[in-house]
Amino acid sequence: KQPFPVYPDGFPPELIAEFERRTGLKALGNKAASGTAIIAELGAEHQRTGCPIVYTSADSVWQIAAHESVIPVDELYRLCAATREMLTGENGVARVIARPFTGEVGAYVRTHRRKDFSMTPPTPTLLDFAVGQGVRVLAAGKIGEIFAGRGISESRHTSGNEETFDQTLEYMTRPGKAIVFANLVDFDMLWGHRNNPRGYAAALAAADKRLPEVLSALREDDLLVLTADHGCDPTTPSTDHSREYAPLLLRGSAIEPGVDFGTRPTFADLARTIAEAMGLTVDLHGKSLWPIVRSIDPLGLAP
Repeated sequence: KQPFPVYPDGFPPELIAEFERRTGLKALGNKAASGTAIIAELGAEHQRTGCPIVYTSADSVWQIAAHESVIPVDELYRLCAATREMLTGENGVARVIARPFTGEVGAYVRTHRRKDFSMTPPTPTLLDFAVGQGVRVLAAGKIGEIFAGRGISESRHTSGNEETFDQTLEYMTRPGKAIVFANLVDFDMLWGHRNNPRGYAAALAAADKRLPEVLSALREDDLLVLTADHGCDPTTPSTDHSREYAPLLLRGSAIEPGVDFGTRPTFADLARTIAEAMGLTVDLHGKSLWPIVRSIDPLGLAP
């Protein structure tokens, strides 16, 4: 009900002091910055001193970058977990993010061993209701981390879009009722935030080539939802998230083609739609789209 806190001018001195007290390490940076830009700026000092790079963005995030040869990934995760415990109340940021990188001065590269330490959802989500009613939730990519591991039956970290497609298709072969929840992070992490429209276009083309595999794997009663969590236009001047509306596409044999959803007021509409489609009993905000999208003749048997 309250927006997560953001820190456009960096974190307050008292928070940085508490971070340094808890970790025993001095923080470098402490400003809003592009992740690739700040490791280029401070990577050499970080390697020389062993001090982690702390920064934020336009989002409610506390990010810690470290070279894998200076602060091993498991130790970076421990720093982030300690920071997550520290950030509560009015300073309860949405996510603490581990940002490991490798390479040499002038050629640093962030790795896919990024990890998100999220604020626990304040109320039950669709995923909690699903698991509580015997429906498995199978997560691919960083979904498990975004929901702080709650309402997740199985989570598989992936190294990028291609592996996420592979894992999604593997989940789809399993019998029984489930929610398969996948995140194609490369659009955001590799191309959107780095203002690389050519890379973004290539990633879209690659995803278009994989999508027919997903469509052909749909079973008779499956529902496919394509959406996004935010904009990340690679052509905007900023490297932060952009403000365009997110798309919402539904596909399946039970879906009436060509229905215009209009502009929905909340993502909660999608959660309610999925809940109704799966026959789940939920206590969620939003309004289900299922009554207007469900086909009265899903198998095409009507004359």
